[in-house]
Amino acid sequence: MAKSLLIPKILLLLLFSSQLDPSKASSVPSKLDGFAYNGSGPWKDSVLIEAFFDPVCPDSRDSWPPLKKVVEQFAPRVSLIVHPFPLPFHNNAYLACRALHIANKLNSSSTYDLLELFFKYQEKYYNGPTASASRIAIQKDMSKLGAFALGNSFLADFENGFQDSSTDAAARISYRYGSSRGVYGAPFFFVNGFLLPGAGSPLSYTQWINILQPLVENNGGRHPVLSFYL
Repeated sequence: MAKSLLIPKILLLLLFSSQLDPSKASSVPSKLDGFAYNGSGPWKDSVLIEAFFDPVCPDSRDSWPPLKKVVEQFAPRVSLIVHPFPLPFHNNAYLACRALHIANKLNSSSTYDLLELFFKYQEKYYNGPTASASRIAIQKDMSKLGAFALGNSFLADFENGFQDSSTDAAARISYRYGSSRGVYGAPFFFVNGFLLPGAGSPLSYTQWINILQPLVENNGGRHPVLSFYL
């Protein structure tokens, strides 16, 4: 979110410290944080994009369609991992990120479906509309959204997921991982480990093409589809 750039990083860490007790998660997690798009991983010969998204951030939402389009067009020469990164001034961001981890645990193929549902209905989880709602009520509502992505038979499992300490630890690790990479807003994008300029703002499809096309060419030639248009 662009306005997050105006808030010093140290302030964000202080605001979120009450939810990030390091004693509740190991210093080094057992696996890399994030959700691989279409089951892909950081392949040796592909360009790796890492996106840090807050599911209830408008700029994260607006970033997703052009990024998804360009990743699918460049596949398999480009791979994508999305890291959930809850912004502390979005009251329900942490619960939304935890919901993504619940979905990923129950059925990893549903994780991006749920992310897209959060983007579609995110306004209902903004601070204002949920100001009088309890945390339990919000969890139940997010569980219904999760069941829509996974199937209605998963509703009870999804609700139980909010009581599972492992999903709580996973969501905390996601935030800590982003902080360790210098992330303090959303969206943030890294390509092959390097932070792209303009952090906190969406990138257009054309911008992504201009970034990725030279990298793909250096990795073995022009993309067979995009070469017709470039």
